[in-house]
Amino acid sequence: MDDNGRARAGATVWLTGLPSSGKTTVARLLSARLASEGRRVEVLDGDEIRRFLSAGLGFSREDRHTNVQRIGFVAELLARNGVKALVPVIAPYT
Repeated sequence: MDDNGRARAGATVWLTGLPSSGKTTVARLLSARLASEGRRVEVLDGDEIRRFLSAGLGFSREDRHTNVQRIGFVAELLARNGVKALVPVIAPYT
């Protein structure tokens, strides 16, 4: 809630880039900063999502698309419930 008793709006921030480019590091630093300001925030790390939500998917274009759809669905659920969803994922296609 803000100072006027209204629910804070959620949002989704996608951090895309090549492997080992610092996406997760940036997301975790931003998450800590937002949390210290009293914001509700979650990091949907691409590696963790693959391990738990998208286990069994490969790395074909179709499987990558399915993985991104799943991440987007979870991020949208969080955002509409007032959570800032930070999503550091690899972007293998333009």
